[in-house]
Amino acid sequence: MLRALAAVATLVAVFLVAIVLTDGAGSGIGAWSTTLGVGAAAALWRGRRRTRAARLVPFLPVVVAAALTASVCIPSVPTARRYPPALPFVATQYWSLATGSRVAVYHYPPANAGARHPIPFVYLNGGPVRGISVLDHRFLQLLARQGYDVYAYEQAGGGRSELLPMDQYTISRSVRDLAAFVDHLDKGSVDVLGFSAGAVVLTRALADPSVAAHLHRAIIAEPGPMDGPTVQMTGHRGRPSARGLAPAVTGPRSTRIPRYATAFGLMRLGLLTPGTGLIGQAEGDNAFTAADLGSDTASGYCARDAHRIPTEDTAQNFSFSPAASLRVQQTVRDSPSIAPQLRRSQTPAMLMVAECSSQVRQWATAVLAEDPAIQRTQYMPGVGHHMWNGLDDNNDRAAAVITGFLQDQPAPLPNHPTREEIPTFLRDRE
Repeated sequence: MLRALAAVATLVAVFLVAIVLTDGAGSGIGAWSTTLGVGAAAALWRGRRRTRAARLVPFLPVVVAAALTASVCIPSVPTARRYPPALPFVATQYWSLATGSRVAVYHYPPANAGARHPIPFVYLNGGPVRGISVLDHRFLQLLARQGYDVYAYEQAGGGRSELLPMDQYTISRSVRDLAAFVDHLDKGSVDVLGFSAGAVVLTRALADPSVAAHLHRAIIAEPGPMDGPTVQMTGHRGRPSARGLAPAVTGPRSTRIPRYATAFGLMRLGLLTPGTGLIGQAEGDNAFTAADLGSDTASGYCARDAHRIPTEDTAQNFSFSPAASLRVQQTVRDSPSIAPQLRRSQTPAMLMVAECSSQVRQWATAVLAEDPAIQRTQYMPGVGHHMWNGLDDNNDRAAAVITGFLQDQPAPLPNHPTREEIPTFLRDRE
């Protein structure tokens, strides 16, 4: 029995190595055939001196291993993209941008008849390639009720936006899509709020004069690393988050299915490319669920909120592209420093950082240090990475910070940290 189990484990290992070496070509069928061939050859060699009936015994581990590994090669969700159904509270528009991207767009006209703001407001969500959550839509509706003409679009490949070929997912493409979106809007310069990965797109847009010329004001909220050198920065994060404290996320998980556990796991480890032949982009998007994010959701909230984390999205609206997101992150990691370009930025900007941020603090302070046009920093107490989360008055407080900056009013919170305070801010592990 031990020999049989060892044989099965060896064949599974051969299969995984073959998957990596072939980058999952042909949905893994090539690796599976190789494993079957190796196993059959070994079984024939082991049974060469046995009686006819006994010669079949060495094939038993081969059959077991073949069945186990075959589960990695067989899709259990549709391989053509299944887009989320329409939202009941906002119409989905589809814009074809000059870059070739076709994106899903949501428009919340100003609902306040008294105080309307003439500059359009554009929201760039996090992800990098993810649908806009219902929780974010509610926050955008709040801004519209305060008189803002709000537009949001899901970046190419995310949510209801159409997919791109895998090699076209780059951070540079995301910046070009933002410029093309503003051009398509055709309403002059715009105010932009970029959150998390969206803040990275916005930061890099500020470093590109041809794009920054179309930005009226910029709000950089909880940014990820803006370039390759920033990715390499290490340091502390904010106050403790709810990661590891919140109840386990419930619901179906693709990562409990051998095919997707293998594909996503090996991609995460860098052993398979985002464009792997094991699973197609559309299939991976269809398979990935909110529960697959695990503790990532909890990391967006303060430890004190661990047992009251709101439901951020519905199962029908949730959409995340793991392969495309990894591809975009890879292009950020491989990019040279944008600091020299960012130092020439002239677009008035504001930085927002959360008390319980799950982001490395140096990612935000690097932007603050290099962008001379950042006029104020707002350190948001009592919230985690997802600052507008529907809890208590967090949405109203975030909206007050944003609208105060857009209307050039006094900041509702102290300007902290300033550039001069960065060393102290990092030393005190705020």
